[in-house]
Amino acid sequence: MTAHIHSPFLLTRAGAVSALTLAAFGGSLLMPGAASEAVAATAHANEALLVASSKKGAPYRYGASGPSRFDCSGLTLYSYKKAGKKLPRTAQQQFNKTRRISASSRKRGDLVFFHSGSSVYHVGIYAGSGKIWHSPKSGSWVKLEKIWTKKVWYGRVR
Repeated sequence: MTAHIHSPFLLTRAGAVSALTLAAFGGSLLMPGAASEAVAATAHANEALLVASSKKGAPYRYGASGPSRFDCSGLTLYSYKKAGKKLPRTAQQQFNKTRRISASSRKRGDLVFFHSGSSVYHVGIYAGSGKIWHSPKSGSWVKLEKIWTKKVWYGRVR
């Protein structure tokens, strides 16, 4: 049996922490021995988000995928790799590999794909509150920024 309380935090063992405390901090309570793909996916997404945020200020470099310089898809690839998930190299390839989700279903750690028509040209990691961690362009750096357009699609790493 698994009880879920959705939030940016994930606790895999409640220990002495009560469910009420978990709810207050937005955790997930898992009964011993319980596991699910949804919980595993959430754990990977939360870890990837933490990795991306830890790279704040790292300079943009076209074609770079870390550990100290990144382009947009290099940051998402690096972050998810550190979280134990494999992604392809480019934003379009990453889009093709993720499961489509609606804006109303997006969660922290999901990928945000910016597109023109059917072509994906940029990717970031959803941080909640309409913001993403991304490495935007030459002369810039990894940063947290508000999503500036409605021309985005969301994808969940499987």
